[in-house]
Amino acid sequence: MSDTKSVLVTGSAGRIGEFVWKEIESRGHRVRGFDLRATPGLEDSVVGNLTDVPTLEGAMEAVDTVVHLAATPDVADFMTDLLPNNIVGLYNILEGARKTETVKNVVLASSVQVVWGHEGPFPITEEMPYSPRNWYGSAKVLSEAAGRFYAHEHALQVICVRPGWCPRSQEHVDILRSNWQDSQDFYFSPADAGRCFACAAEAELNVPYCALFACSQWVHKPYLDLTRAKEMIGYEPEDSWPAGIEVVQDQAEA
Repeated sequence: MSDTKSVLVTGSAGRIGEFVWKEIESRGHRVRGFDLRATPGLEDSVVGNLTDVPTLEGAMEAVDTVVHLAATPDVADFMTDLLPNNIVGLYNILEGARKTETVKNVVLASSVQVVWGHEGPFPITEEMPYSPRNWYGSAKVLSEAAGRFYAHEHALQVICVRPGWCPRSQEHVDILRSNWQDSQDFYFSPADAGRCFACAAEAELNVPYCALFACSQWVHKPYLDLTRAKEMIGYEPEDSWPAGIEVVQDQAEA
């Protein structure tokens, strides 16, 4: 493991965020959360939104790594949701990191939706062209492009993780159970998500930028090539569908 880091996790009160900050903390790193509400169980928790620049930049003080998960998590209205949260928020994160004297590593949550229109061959590799099918996926393409240029122009290490489907509701679980569009092979368990983003937070690359796919073990067919995730950040999935869905189901029943 690398030396102890000080890590800011945005979206720390969310479904993936909870597992990410707990995994990072369990590895001995210092963690600060940032979300619209206080993060349960996390002592160092900043409340704010991605358009609140002073609060966001204050949360980056004395931090060397930013794991940016906060965003509108799926298809939504572009002007009212995706633009402020997924594009302006991204700009504020990258600019805030650039202006600090401490942040050296930025981990951005992209999405498998940047290649959602891909029709083969499989598994999909990171070298294959983008094929988004909505504004959400298109905004994630922009996040990868922005991450690449900040890495090269501002001496940041930027890792864009393209996560598979980590369900946030019982509806999502039901869709996965039906294996809609082979969705079980894109499944990303909460625990695997925690491990993956923790690996990215700890990684020290020999290149300024990389994008990589991340999901749990495939069930029927490997759709996403996880070779780069293993080689670049040391991530290997431990779960497969349906491991972890009880977390979502318990939340829905509460």
